[in-house]
Amino acid sequence: MEITLPDEVPAMTLPNVVFFPQALLPLHIFEPRYRAMLRDVLATNRLFAVAGLDPRRLDEPGLFEPPHRIASVGIIRACQKNDNGTSNLLLQGLCRVAITHIVTDEPYRRIRVRALTSQLGATDQANHLLRLDLARLLALKLKLAHTGSAEMTSFLKTVEDPEAFVDIAAFSLCENARFKQKLLETLDVHRRLRLLCDQVRDEIAAIRLRRKLQGRLPDENIADN
Repeated sequence: MEITLPDEVPAMTLPNVVFFPQALLPLHIFEPRYRAMLRDVLATNRLFAVAGLDPRRLDEPGLFEPPHRIASVGIIRACQKNDNGTSNLLLQGLCRVAITHIVTDEPYRRIRVRALTSQLGATDQANHLLRLDLARLLALKLKLAHTGSAEMTSFLKTVEDPEAFVDIAAFSLCENARFKQKLLETLDVHRRLRLLCDQVRDEIAAIRLRRKLQGRLPDENIADN
């Protein structure tokens, strides 16, 4: 399916949300402005952007809900309208974009965008090896922490493309919004893989240290150690 990205798209700006290409983002649409946006989007190309709210720009005068300058455009894959006028939809990420400027905030935000293209940053073989290393680290973290989605890690094993792998892994298994935004803004795929590998290694080390300090005490009694 070939999709042409328009120069201008509607946009949602959401706190603590970092949307990636290939990712599937469920959304509950209830605000009047986003109901209007959804109605217009469904009547046209089903495309809109999701940008994270940039807390560093909240004090900029005259700027409402300041977005991070790098976001992702997605396409609505499924949408169900509820009896009360709200809707539930599933948005699939298509590509990274740079927000060049905000066109309007009425009746909902529309932004002008420029599509961003990733660079491999290394050979295919080097990226493939990093993908394998990241998969191993994610599985180890899940085993140690007893948290996260076993289904997601199983699904990731089927994703061969290193860029798709790191983007889906970052979206689904990384909890730090600031770090996720950094990954979204990193166009070098090799560097993106390395950044996430290093992050997961640090998280594994922290889990092991916590276990060592905790000893045999259960989690609810760790303060007694």
